[in-house]
Amino acid sequence: MVDIEVSGFDGGDGEPDSETAARLCRLAFAACGVSDGHAAVELVDDQRIRDLNRQYRARDAATDVLSFPVDGTGSVSGPRELGDIFICAPLCSSVAEAVVHGALHLVGMDHETDSGEMLALQSEIMRWHQR
Repeated sequence: MVDIEVSGFDGGDGEPDSETAARLCRLAFAACGVSDGHAAVELVDDQRIRDLNRQYRARDAATDVLSFPVDGTGSVSGPRELGDIFICAPLCSSVAEAVVHGALHLVGMDHETDSGEMLALQSEIMRWHQR
């Protein structure tokens, strides 16, 4: 099972609670065939996400979600470290969907280079979640 470390999620303001955020990550990982490893997801404020975006992507602006993959889906010699997801709730239309979006990026999906597969899978996962 994928171990998900969640921080900042309390379920207020329509946001998912920690348990739901972890479940959303696991749904996304399972949809991509990933069943082991560790990931972290954290709600941050706009200044923190702006700092991360500037430092790691050379973009001096806040954004809704950033993902930093580590091991990806290839073979690893020890416990798999999938990576970190940072979400800025005030910039999201849906924090739950941002969690899924970030998790899909951790396993190598990229809506900027694919032919719509990532966003289609994201929509399907959200439908599974809402059942």
